[in-house]
Amino acid sequence: MHIQANLKGLDKVLIGSVMILLIIGLITLFSASYQKQTDTGKNFVLSQIIWIILGLFISFLLFRTNYHSFLSVAYIIYGIHIFFLILVLFMGKTVLGAQRWISFGGIGFQPSEFSKIFTILALARMIGDNPQRLKTIKGLVMPLLLAFIPIVLIFKQPDLGTAIIFVPIFLAMFWVAGIRVKYFLIAIISAVMSLPVFWYFLKDYQRDRLMVFINPNLDPLGAGYTINQSKIAIGSGMMLGKGWLAGTQNQLNFLPERHTDFVFSVVAEEGGFLTASLVLILFLVLILRGIRIAELTNDISGRLIVTGLTTMVALHVIINIGMALGLMPVVGMPLPFISYGGSALISNFIAIGFMLNVGKQRTLF
Repeated sequence: MHIQANLKGLDKVLIGSVMILLIIGLITLFSASYQKQTDTGKNFVLSQIIWIILGLFISFLLFRTNYHSFLSVAYIIYGIHIFFLILVLFMGKTVLGAQRWISFGGIGFQPSEFSKIFTILALARMIGDNPQRLKTIKGLVMPLLLAFIPIVLIFKQPDLGTAIIFVPIFLAMFWVAGIRVKYFLIAIISAVMSLPVFWYFLKDYQRDRLMVFINPNLDPLGAGYTINQSKIAIGSGMMLGKGWLAGTQNQLNFLPERHTDFVFSVVAEEGGFLTASLVLILFLVLILRGIRIAELTNDISGRLIVTGLTTMVALHVIINIGMALGLMPVVGMPLPFISYGGSALISNFIAIGFMLNVGKQRTLF
């Protein structure tokens, strides 16, 4: 009875889709990393399982704790995370050309992965306290400033993918909060018009990635190599796939970063179109549940939290799979619950915890 009381209001469809994604992720991760484990001695699957257990625990705590408790300290959390973003610029560890990681006590984490969640909470608190503030230019200043600060700090790392993903998240939140249409259109037009300016602030490797996105054959053995190998892997999987541990692009080490950013390519190569479609359906279910929770939530702050987090997860899925298919530039974006990585995994579990917390206020369907 006590366990049933603790789980009352749990969205079983949402958590079920997450659990299946985790299982697919572990199976794929073993195939994508066991050769690397032989070379480095690091057990990627075991590390991922530990992160999953920790993430499930955090998600359960968030499910059990009223989200208003976190809103009450949202500004404090926001300030702390801004401090860590600044700290990364001075003492962060550089990986693959970007200074994104910081380590304490031998445990490294990526503050930018959590930045989206903490900024969403702060915005939900600010707008929830005064929903009418988005009706005026003056009222928009503070929310825009709140969103702009982490974008600049993350762009400086540089982490172009994470910095860009902030924009549609906040636009979605502003739209749901009832921003005036003319202000919303001005924001979109301004964002689009500012894109050419960013070109001059990009690193050389980032420019190469964008140019290769336009023409993958521009540098087939350099910046375009990963995209080409990814598309070969996905296409060669055909309907049923080559079988677990039997993907040639994966097992013969043709596909770089196959346990992180390009894990979907391994899913499609070894599991085929059917398994890749199952993954897409599971993500669609997860996103639709998030939208449903937001629709049924009367509290504006709760609706904004779920809107921001659902948009965040959806963008990660779209961008990751899009770059694996060659439909989007390579920006270093993990696939939720499937890619290897503690920071990204924990941040996704935090998102699910908040979605479940807000959703338990009502019975869906």
